[in-house]
Amino acid sequence: MNQETIALQSVSVGQPSLLGLYRGKPITSGIGKTRVDAPEVAVSTTNIAGDRQADLRVHGGPDKAIFCYPSENVAYWRETLGYEGDGVHAAVGENLTLAGISEEEARIGDVWRWGSVTLQISQPRWPCFKLEMHAGHTELVTEFLATGRCGWYVRVLEAGTAPTSGEITIVTRDPLGITVREAFAARRDRASDPESFERVRAHPHLAAAWSQ
Repeated sequence: MNQETIALQSVSVGQPSLLGLYRGKPITSGIGKTRVDAPEVAVSTTNIAGDRQADLRVHGGPDKAIFCYPSENVAYWRETLGYEGDGVHAAVGENLTLAGISEEEARIGDVWRWGSVTLQISQPRWPCFKLEMHAGHTELVTEFLATGRCGWYVRVLEAGTAPTSGEITIVTRDPLGITVREAFAARRDRASDPESFERVRAHPHLAAAWSQ
């Protein structure tokens, strides 16, 4: 990827709310995120203003401050599964909907500049049952795992304010060259390819939780 900028299509945030019942138990989640209409947002080291996670044991925190997802993936789900979201909430619960970048191009450790905010790619997203509850589509998690169209999280190296559309600048490309797709596949396939998993988990900018 030789580009220097990424197109930001939208920014979405949400507060935890009842998602539904799972195995007879009520599930609360912040996955139902809606688009921010304001021209800019405040960004802290753990969240975009107005965004919060329900279960901080597995969601949120500094290494999962913001979830990014390529709009090209949403087009793929529409074509293959007939799923594109409900038109109100972000299709897969993402904070930043991007265009022109994929898991095969984004690298663990890449640094971006978004307004006055500095971001760094920290790990792929691993899907859970809440994604299927949000989407109402029972095949989505299986297809996430099979295709590696997972999206990724970024940590906030420098807090500030950022626009809700326009461009994000790629400041540096990580020299180790481990892409989000490679990191995702390494964890998914670690039983059959432990060497790749060990190589990926040694990356100094990979979130520690991804190596567990």
